[in-house]
Amino acid sequence: MKDLKDFNIPFIGLKQGSHLFEYQISKKFFEAYNFDEFNDCDVQVTIDLAKKSTFLELDFNVKGSVNVPCDVTNELFDQEVKGDLHLIVKFGHEFNDDNDDVLIIPHEEYQINVSQYIYELIILSVPNKRVHPKVLDGTMESEALKRLEELRIKENNTAEEQDSTDPRWDKLKDLLTDK
Repeated sequence: MKDLKDFNIPFIGLKQGSHLFEYQISKKFFEAYNFDEFNDCDVQVTIDLAKKSTFLELDFNVKGSVNVPCDVTNELFDQEVKGDLHLIVKFGHEFNDDNDDVLIIPHEEYQINVSQYIYELIILSVPNKRVHPKVLDGTMESEALKRLEELRIKENNTAEEQDSTDPRWDKLKDLLTDK
């Protein structure tokens, strides 16, 4: 994880107040995590670190796009991603990240690595179902969509099919009227 050293924020020398950190995330960042679902990535991350006397507040903001295959047609497209995360960093006797919103780090720490939070925020900002915008507006032309249209179940709403019933059930209806 040598590539992720750039995401260490040394907070020990910072004055109290707000500090802004910016990162440009590319596919190389995800290769460090062995994550290969994105073909390409162009995401801008800004972190506003507010240093207080006894704790730190980190506000993450991600905005950009990732190149992914469509779940319907398997065509590649750029999926827009954006997300926010608010994290409070407190100091304690030992490291504890059980709570999603509060991170406790040892008193002797002098820096925090934010790469894991950036990774999770981008991954969770991508929708579960990724659909190409041209599929949504109906302008996509692909072999997969043509084949899906051919295999779609056709609905027959003729009146005689709705009125006719299975003759085996007609005998059961007689039981209801014989009371």
